[in-house]
Amino acid sequence: MNQDLRREREAASFFNPELLTHVLDGSPENTRRRREIENLILNDPDFQHEDLNFLTRSQRYEVAVRKSANMVRKMREFGIADPEEIMWFKNFVHRGRPEPLDLHLGMFLPTLLHQATAEQQERFFIPAWNLEIIGTYAQTEMGHGTHLRGLETTATYDPETQEFILNSPTVTSIKWWPGGLGKTSNHAIVLAQLITKGKCYGLHAFIVPIREIGTHKPLPGITVGDIGPKFGYDEMDNGYLKMDNYRIPRENMLMKYAQVKPDGTYVKPVSNKLTYGTMVFVRSFLVGEAARSLSKACTIAIRYSAVRHQSEIKPGEPEPQILDFQTQQYKLFPLLATAYAFQFVGAYVKETYHRINEGIGQGDLSELPELHALVAGLKAFTSWTTNAAIEACRMACGGHGYSHCSGLPNIYVTFTPTCTFEGENTVMMLQTARFLMKSYDQVHSGKLVGGMVSYLNDLPTQRVQPRQGA
Repeated sequence: MNQDLRREREAASFFNPELLTHVLDGSPENTRRRREIENLILNDPDFQHEDLNFLTRSQRYEVAVRKSANMVRKMREFGIADPEEIMWFKNFVHRGRPEPLDLHLGMFLPTLLHQATAEQQERFFIPAWNLEIIGTYAQTEMGHGTHLRGLETTATYDPETQEFILNSPTVTSIKWWPGGLGKTSNHAIVLAQLITKGKCYGLHAFIVPIREIGTHKPLPGITVGDIGPKFGYDEMDNGYLKMDNYRIPRENMLMKYAQVKPDGTYVKPVSNKLTYGTMVFVRSFLVGEAARSLSKACTIAIRYSAVRHQSEIKPGEPEPQILDFQTQQYKLFPLLATAYAFQFVGAYVKETYHRINEGIGQGDLSELPELHALVAGLKAFTSWTTNAAIEACRMACGGHGYSHCSGLPNIYVTFTPTCTFEGENTVMMLQTARFLMKSYDQVHSGKLVGGMVSYLNDLPTQRVQPRQGA
């Protein structure tokens, strides 16, 4: 170990990092299990670290596919099935970088789990869990992303054949950006405007086979491929999808909530927002991802600051560590504190999501608006803050931070899309603001509100009242 790092750690003799590790992991048992999984990977020759900096985009994708295939095989071999342990295993294998199965594991499977009927789970979830089919989540289009109601892909029901006819009627309706769509997936959950009996009922989810099992060739009526190089995410095959009069069985519409009967009759769900459950899940996950990415950047920058010596203060004396400069501490220490704060709020959001989702499964939708507002606002705040903080860490490392060898450029280009995918951040903030204003209006009209906005109930008794707009 570097002598400067050893000296810094020895100077903190009053602090037991193991206890903090248990807190961050959730318990000593979680720490033990996480390290056990980490050691399985570190000692496995199939997962030896490869320097990706000198590989082409195609080579990076091939490395990621090979690791993902080995990852799934080894998880089965080791009996790893718990979602938390799967995430640990995945992060250790890919070292936090994107990989071709991200949307299969993070969106395709959860959508099937929460929006498919029991019969559909038997047909699709179990084969997807066993990787007999590989899926992605095709929502964003060339012309629309965050504005979901503007999506143009159509699914028109034909009662004579009991099939949906999927179409991409315009250039702007082509599905664009879904990860794993370019090369990896053979199925997609497609969000499309449902049309039956001449009426449009808005966005619904459909399970769409896109490539032939065995040959992996696009099916007739399907045009699919890779969108090409991006700012980062070289390991991920983000793709496009165009459908021309492509037919799927009626039973391929996810029907746990909304349904279309064989004769074309539409049965509406309890709430239209249930269709967007996958997005809420992903946004809740992204809060924790912000904590992990910022933690990595802070660790690199602070360790670098401990070993980097610069600027002789007095002639003949050793150059001090740049970590001893107050300006460097001012740059980095608040970011470190922020990383811890995001770690704890990420755990809170995850727990809140699972609690409210259990209630939704039992028919209780009362907390759904609050959950949506919570994850939308936190997704925006944590990703914006983390994005700027990673760049601050890079600049705090001077010229060396610009080198890929520092690890910071890869952390930045991998994290920065978070500010725009799964909801553009300005829109996310406005959705949270709308929930707050609606809650305030309820209190102002004499109604009580609950949950995280219950503090608003005290507003009428406060001496200083909010000023009413003109």
